[in-house]
Amino acid sequence: MAGLELRNVVKRFGDVTVVQQMDLSIQEGEFIVLLGESGCGKSTTLRMIAGLEEVTQGQILIGGRDVTHAAPMDRDIAMVFQNYALYPHMNVAENMSFALRLSGRSKAEIADKVNAAARILNIEHLLERKPKELSGGQRQRVAIGRSIVREPKVFLFDEPLSNLDAKLRGHMRAELALLHERLAKTTVYVTHDQVEAMTLASRIVIFDKGRIQQVGTPSEVFTRPASLFVAGFIGTPTMNFFQARYTLDQGLGILRGEGFAWAAPEWLVAKQPRPDQALTLGLRPQALRPRGDYNSLLSLQVDVVEYLGTESQVVGHMNTPSGQRVAAMVPGNAQSQLHQRIDLGFDTADMHVFDTESGRSLHL
Repeated sequence: MAGLELRNVVKRFGDVTVVQQMDLSIQEGEFIVLLGESGCGKSTTLRMIAGLEEVTQGQILIGGRDVTHAAPMDRDIAMVFQNYALYPHMNVAENMSFALRLSGRSKAEIADKVNAAARILNIEHLLERKPKELSGGQRQRVAIGRSIVREPKVFLFDEPLSNLDAKLRGHMRAELALLHERLAKTTVYVTHDQVEAMTLASRIVIFDKGRIQQVGTPSEVFTRPASLFVAGFIGTPTMNFFQARYTLDQGLGILRGEGFAWAAPEWLVAKQPRPDQALTLGLRPQALRPRGDYNSLLSLQVDVVEYLGTESQVVGHMNTPSGQRVAAMVPGNAQSQLHQRIDLGFDTADMHVFDTESGRSLHL
């Protein structure tokens, strides 16, 4: 049985449709990340699941039960907000136990649940403190602990790490991953940070303009992006794109564009694209390496070198009328190559090919 299911869900604010006919099935125990740019509809989707926004059309089921019109308190969910939403006049134990006290649980049961959650989150020594006495990471642990004590069917997280500094975000990502492994609860997590998505998710749901663009594991969305949008959104540095046409030359499939003629991948040749079909080729910077035993090459005039320790990000331009910029990741310190012309190689098996008009991958 699915832990959470959205069936043909639509959300409109007046004449504006912010979520468009969404179908999504989440298995019990999955960690699902809703990923996208600001305004893409991911937070609105989370709020509909929580019951904080009404559904314009469609159904939401939790544990097989239709909760589309149920009040938030009747959905068996717990939500962790971006701003923690802790009561400043209550100490940590009181904040964590607030929902249990409202529901009339016994003092002994409340104490057991609060202490158990505090042990899991390593905040037992903070139970008597007020929120103002806590660091950002400690406040976030308290907010998570308040959700844990309720033992919900589904955890909802709305950009919970965005207020933390970079070092603490990295630490809390690891804490959340361990917590999910221990509790094995269905979790829906909203973020615009692809590092959080790639490191935490069982599957990632990528949004653009209120529509789901792709659902897949972190590996799937990185290695097999379904569209130009996904290909450009996932990955750092971003993917390089080249405009091309497919031609046959003495029986060999060739991809021709401004300043290059590369052998087409075998899978593309098998599909026999139309010669007049406009194609967009994608190459990740990590696929471009210093010239070696590769079946395709491109030449680059290096404009910028960013030394990152074990590797460098090189940005340069091709010797073409448009001077197209290209980024590549190369081993070691490449400062000596600044303003030099270098040849970069790649394997055509690492090439992504999209229909330019529709934006869809031809590999799927």
